[in-house]
Amino acid sequence: MTGCCAGDELTGNVGPFRRPSGYVNGNTRDAQGRLISCEQGNRRVTRTEHDGSITVIADRWEGRRLNSPNDAVVKSDGSIWFTDPPYGITTDYEGQRAEQEIDGCHVYRADPVTGEVRKVTDDFERPNGLAFSADESLLYVVDTRRKHLRAFDVHADGTLSGGKVLAEGTSDGIRLDDAGRIWAAGDGGVLCFDPDGTLIGRLPIPEKVANLTFGGLKGNWLFIAASTSLYALMTNVRGLTPSGTP
Repeated sequence: MTGCCAGDELTGNVGPFRRPSGYVNGNTRDAQGRLISCEQGNRRVTRTEHDGSITVIADRWEGRRLNSPNDAVVKSDGSIWFTDPPYGITTDYEGQRAEQEIDGCHVYRADPVTGEVRKVTDDFERPNGLAFSADESLLYVVDTRRKHLRAFDVHADGTLSGGKVLAEGTSDGIRLDDAGRIWAAGDGGVLCFDPDGTLIGRLPIPEKVANLTFGGLKGNWLFIAASTSLYALMTNVRGLTPSGTP
């Protein structure tokens, strides 16, 4: 995670995008196509502008440094939601060892207008992957330590309620397809759940899976980031395009 790579489907070329990357973990895009990144090593969430410059979205909450932001999603109102476990500060492997300034590991929302960073949940052990449902009425969040997926109701004022456990066996990143099914890094590879949490399929991968996303010209390639390899699988579904994303 010292570097960040990019690939071109038309040429098949894969190469460095940014080095060093600040131990980037989760990435997503906003409505303008700009890259939103969680930099574990730098303990911040950033946006890469079209000219290549970097804007810091969040690096503190109530004056204290974040733990090590892990994954992010952008809502159609422009708000950026992200998880903040401590993986980047517990050892020097995924960042730099440091004291934790915040009491706990939480999910946050960065306001698109004011820039205010607000805690929206406080009952996770290790919040990790997250994703909105197609209509943005639900926010799904993985708790890595508890190995389950939870579903929260999203309200117009940017608050959450509920948080029931929807599925077991998840551990890291998640993405949705255009039918609302949830694809998750989990036990033995990639798990696929119906929106009601029913496990409907398992894709075995010979390495531990961390993150995954849909991409390609038609959005039907599933890219899987594992321990030492990147896997690609053409599927018969398309990834859900977040509202407002190009």
